[in-house]
Amino acid sequence: MNGSLALVGSGEYLPAMTTFERSLLDDGIKNGKQPNYIQIPTAAGRESDDRLNFWRQLGRAQADAIGVPATYLPIYTRDDAFKQEHVDAIKDSALMYMSGGDPHYLAEVLIDTPVWAAIVENWQSGASLAGCSAGAMVLSAQIPNFGLLKKSSSHGLNLLPEIRVIPHFNKFFKWIPESAAKHLLHVPDDSILIGVDELTAIVKRSGGTHWIVVGEAKVHVLKGLPDQQLHDGQEIKLTLT
Repeated sequence: MNGSLALVGSGEYLPAMTTFERSLLDDGIKNGKQPNYIQIPTAAGRESDDRLNFWRQLGRAQADAIGVPATYLPIYTRDDAFKQEHVDAIKDSALMYMSGGDPHYLAEVLIDTPVWAAIVENWQSGASLAGCSAGAMVLSAQIPNFGLLKKSSSHGLNLLPEIRVIPHFNKFFKWIPESAAKHLLHVPDDSILIGVDELTAIVKRSGGTHWIVVGEAKVHVLKGLPDQQLHDGQEIKLTLT
């Protein structure tokens, strides 16, 4: 049985998301996983040491608030993604969280590595997997280039091949009509495009068939399904058939 899977617009490790992150850990624990919170900061791997330490401490504080140990995995390069100690740390942990940064770099580091294989295997056997911002975008088959919209997309990790995610939607895309976003991002017709606002997530719980919105803002369905805006507690089936 696959574990819970969460796409987060922003807010990893922040107090506003504590209850949600605790629920993801609980989902994994119910499936027999160990109460451990895995931080995967790869998307920020090219940032400064000070910035990486900030994320490390923020995640540790969140795990402390939840009442579980945190394991920070310094997977910054492809070599790091082949290290057995990182693979071993992932195994049977209840929550694996890929935080924000550069989604293209995140994919470049993790594609076809033992670490990514371990993440998928642990999720498929009941652990929760969450991706925030870059961590949400990378789960698709393709990652759009927000900074260079005329540039073609790069390959993602392909866990959710039909779904494209725009994180921070209410911050970065509020200046254009929602109807224009799908054209600017060159989303193919056989895909579902969603925008996830800040401090908001959409989650498919372990064993469930529908995705549920959690958070203070909205999830915007922009392409592939009827255009709509979903609020906290509302459900949707994100499939093309």
